[in-house]
Amino acid sequence: MNTTEYWTTTPITLELLRGAVEVEETERGFLPHRLPARARAQNADPQLAMAEAQPSGVRLLLRTRARAIELDTIPTKRVYTGLAPRPDGVYDLLVDGRLTAQATVSGGDTLTIDMATGGFEHRTGPVGTARFTGLPNRVKNVEIWLPHNETTELVALRADAPVEPVPDRGRRVWLHHGSSISHGSDAANPTSVWPVVAAAREPVELVNLGLSGNALLDPFTARAMRDAPADLISVKVGINLVNADLMRMRAFTPAVHGFLDTIREGHPTTPLLVISPLLCPIHEDTPGPCSFDLEALRSGEKKFRASGAPEERAAGKLTLTAIREELSRIVNDRAAEDPHLGYLDGRELYGEADCAELPLPDELHPDTATHQRIGTRFAELAFGADGLFADGSRTRIADGTGVSVN
Repeated sequence: MNTTEYWTTTPITLELLRGAVEVEETERGFLPHRLPARARAQNADPQLAMAEAQPSGVRLLLRTRARAIELDTIPTKRVYTGLAPRPDGVYDLLVDGRLTAQATVSGGDTLTIDMATGGFEHRTGPVGTARFTGLPNRVKNVEIWLPHNETTELVALRADAPVEPVPDRGRRVWLHHGSSISHGSDAANPTSVWPVVAAAREPVELVNLGLSGNALLDPFTARAMRDAPADLISVKVGINLVNADLMRMRAFTPAVHGFLDTIREGHPTTPLLVISPLLCPIHEDTPGPCSFDLEALRSGEKKFRASGAPEERAAGKLTLTAIREELSRIVNDRAAEDPHLGYLDGRELYGEADCAELPLPDELHPDTATHQRIGTRFAELAFGADGLFADGSRTRIADGTGVSVN
């Protein structure tokens, strides 16, 4: 573009955003949130505060003829002491549903984290700009997917033509909750995160409550899901409970029931799919907590290890194997009175054969290629003709092996 004379600045509001529940006005801009203020007020974990403010699944959805768009933001870059710098977060631009361009933003704040001590330091930095040019000269739907792994304050949106919200497209809303894998850890860009991959194949409007390290059956998360609009709901449970060594089996079973009961208060007949953990060899039969492998860290690698001992299972410590067995039983029992409830064994999405072909690079998180496989598999199993999320599908129940049809 040769001149800025015709640039239009558009206020950033929830009307232009998808995947966020609230927008907080800050001193510098606007911060999208994936949990409502009431839930955030009940949280005491700084990791969750960071995770819910990282805009996984959050995107600007615009109707415009613009050929050039600029988005000013303040990202928060994470730096891990002793490790190579992380790549800058990626902004994906889609035109009429097709990935057309990508950008990164320099500058922003810096959060330095010492994994050995748990200490951190936050430094403020300047505003940066994601620029997209050469877009088709026609009226089109434009999506700008924000970096899934960088807290991103939105400052200003400019374009060389007027921008309008996209009218309701009549798509079903899929509300998903899960761990860092659902959040997108180790995926290269926001549209390669597995729930985004799955949602694009349907297509549905995704609200991603993947919360890194925090799929912990928190009551405030259940209440947020209860109160959120949704046509389809999924809950992926297990890996974070083992990682954190948060509870024993005695607490796990009623916590699962309570979480599902709360969701059902707001969505009594909405298809609700419970997903057990993907295969994770370090925690299949070894309890948590999960910790950083300090020896690998000294070599400049980020890897995780299971710190528990297999014999601790007798005292009720959780493993992924135990969680899958109990989740299957819980869903089977509840399905007798809840025909819209289903169960999916996470190993159907990523199992032993997948792990042999595509091992977890840090022993815990999948890479981009594996996210693609998981998302494609989920779409086939959940949204396919025999899946619980199939449009106009028959009543389904769980049989303990996967999504099943009654």
